[in-house]
Amino acid sequence: MTTFFQCRLPLLLPTGLLLVALASCHESKYLSGAQTLYAANKTEVRSSANMTKKEQRKWAEDMEGYLRPKLNGKTLGVRIKLWIYNIAGPTKKTKGFKHWLKYKVGEPPVLASPAILHNNAAVLQSHLENKGFFHDTVIVTTFVKDKHLTATYTAEVGPRYTIRNINYPDDSDRVSNMIDTLQRRSLLKKGAFYDLETIKEERVRIDDRLKNRGYYYFSPDDLVVDLDTAVGEHQVDMFMRLKEEMPDPAREVYHINQVTVYANYANRSDTNASHAYITPEGYRIIDTAHYLKPQVFNKTLVIKPGDIYKENDHNTSLSRLVSLGVFQFVKPRFEPASSADTNNKLDLYYYLTPAQKKSLRFEVTALTRSDNTTGTEVSVNWRHRNLFRGAELFSARVYGGIEGQSVGFTTPSRTQKKVVFTRRTGADLNLIIPRIVAPFDLNTSGKFVPKTKINAAYDVYVNSSEYTLTSSRASFGYQFKNKITSENGITVFGINYVHPTHIDPAYQDSLDKYKNLAYAIEPQLIIGPSWNFNYISRLDPRNARKPNNYWFNANVDFSNNLLGLVSGADFNKTGKQKEIFGVPFAQYMRYEVDFRHYLTTGKYSMLASRFDAGVGIPYGNSKNLPFVKSFFAGGTNDIRAFRARALGPGSYYAGDPNRDATIPDQPGDVKLEFNVEYRAKLFGLVRWAIFTDWGNVWTLRNDASRPGAVFTSHFLNDFAVGAGAGLRFDLTIIVLRIDVAVPLRTPWKPVGSKWNFKSATDISDMVLNLAIGYPF
Repeated sequence: MTTFFQCRLPLLLPTGLLLVALASCHESKYLSGAQTLYAANKTEVRSSANMTKKEQRKWAEDMEGYLRPKLNGKTLGVRIKLWIYNIAGPTKKTKGFKHWLKYKVGEPPVLASPAILHNNAAVLQSHLENKGFFHDTVIVTTFVKDKHLTATYTAEVGPRYTIRNINYPDDSDRVSNMIDTLQRRSLLKKGAFYDLETIKEERVRIDDRLKNRGYYYFSPDDLVVDLDTAVGEHQVDMFMRLKEEMPDPAREVYHINQVTVYANYANRSDTNASHAYITPEGYRIIDTAHYLKPQVFNKTLVIKPGDIYKENDHNTSLSRLVSLGVFQFVKPRFEPASSADTNNKLDLYYYLTPAQKKSLRFEVTALTRSDNTTGTEVSVNWRHRNLFRGAELFSARVYGGIEGQSVGFTTPSRTQKKVVFTRRTGADLNLIIPRIVAPFDLNTSGKFVPKTKINAAYDVYVNSSEYTLTSSRASFGYQFKNKITSENGITVFGINYVHPTHIDPAYQDSLDKYKNLAYAIEPQLIIGPSWNFNYISRLDPRNARKPNNYWFNANVDFSNNLLGLVSGADFNKTGKQKEIFGVPFAQYMRYEVDFRHYLTTGKYSMLASRFDAGVGIPYGNSKNLPFVKSFFAGGTNDIRAFRARALGPGSYYAGDPNRDATIPDQPGDVKLEFNVEYRAKLFGLVRWAIFTDWGNVWTLRNDASRPGAVFTSHFLNDFAVGAGAGLRFDLTIIVLRIDVAVPLRTPWKPVGSKWNFKSATDISDMVLNLAIGYPF
């Protein structure tokens, strides 16, 4: 019987539902009589044991990830790509617009079949057994409407089996005895739930331990785990044994015989082993083209001739060779040593293909900064990867750009919007040496080559023709990491000299009126060391899938401590500053920590939070922190409901920073900030977020020109609070961000009126932030 009512649409149907219904009817039109569209999946778990509803939902969600094939995707409830595929119509050509539209933009329908449903049920049943639900059953039922099939997979499970006993190999040979000693850190625990993945991970763990004790030829497949599920009470006994057909070499311990390095394998003349240079450590270096100094390999390779084979040493050596950055390809090869007196020994060969030494790159960059500055920059970069034949990386960069910052706000009554343009030109020179150049030793063993970094730079800033600043910088320091998750940066010596070369007479009037404007462009000389530590838990592959991940940064910065002590500088006592070359030198101690936590709540959803705190202590020759080292509040990556760098300090009021374009940047000595942001997927490449930001900056000492700025025990009364929502366009290589925020608490208002939730609905109070990348 033919029906006509299924696609009839009520006149009052909402627009969204109307589109969904039209698309659904349209899809059915293109299916033949025997075809059904595989439209949806449902998973359910029914348990005869005491499994909670929450646990049942968890296992049902877990089952969803094993269903195949991937169904036609939806955007706002409509299968857009399938719709495009259908309307494109048939085409016999293999190219052209119609073929591109149908097969590149669109996607064919995913059709249901008994084989697909049966295979899915079998896969789910196998998966549940691997998780310890033995003797379970997966039943699939289907519902078809308008040629759209929905499959429901119902798992009927009993109690999950637990591990009763674990028996390790008890043979008398050496490898069995070695495995027996590895039980203490076993991933398999008595009383734990049976899980096949844990068994596999345990085999890999044992293999890893054996590989680092010389068992080069051992493999996880040489371990077999037998199960006895008939012991009762839903328990299982496990018996681990060596595979009977395990080859004899897998039972032997191996040592390293020779290590041969072909340093320029792309050059055919460098393949003759008779040209080898033997280093004092015993490495055989074949490099007739003299591409690298032999000392480079002595400092880079960890695995050595005569050592017992250790997989960690091999991987570390391989990683360090790659991180030198001078090789395009690094290929290792092990072979059994061929001479009669080298039983159970291995020869190791490294085949290294050099990368291109020199490169010239032209870049055009769009940028945003935390001070609401947006702009573009053009640069020319020249790099040399092996400057002194020691894998040194030298780079020279010449750049120029223009940046604009909107520092005002427009209201219906008057315009207070002001855009400040800054032209920036300069040069930046960097030399990175892949070793520690120092009379002392740093603990830099590990997979990563330590680096000595030398930098010199010169910048010229021209701010809307109001003033010109020149900045000269130079530094010498080290960068090293012993773990993939953490990195240390030490600047042994750094110098930064900022000097105004031109101040427009008209701008001088503003300097006389606003102290902070003059403070921002006064001459500054900073000399001293610094230390930076960074930790990112997600860099460890073992943490990548964990719901909780962390990012932590700590920075310590000193300036002229020794010079201030020697010169006896004391501005507070004498009222005068000591000078070097006619410029007062800055003296301070500055500390800052930035902690971030990322809680993954779904495939595309996350709760991100950040705590940022810092304090700078000027003393001796300085009354205030240098402007470039001060703390600021507000901006696209900060407290987004307030204009960049114009919030605070404390409860000081210089005017509403969101409405008054003339307020200068407000520096502080202390900063506290807390941010929380929930991120989720909207559709396609578009993400959405809601957030709230709390914080402010303060001064350490009373500032007569800024009452209320000092940090006290009542600092919570000075917190600014903002909230908002935004969109993120995740284009993989770049993330474009739009945030709209409103101030909920303004610290300069009187007690009792600081909070104002009405601003959440007042468009005149909203602040628009445009930025590149996530705020944290």
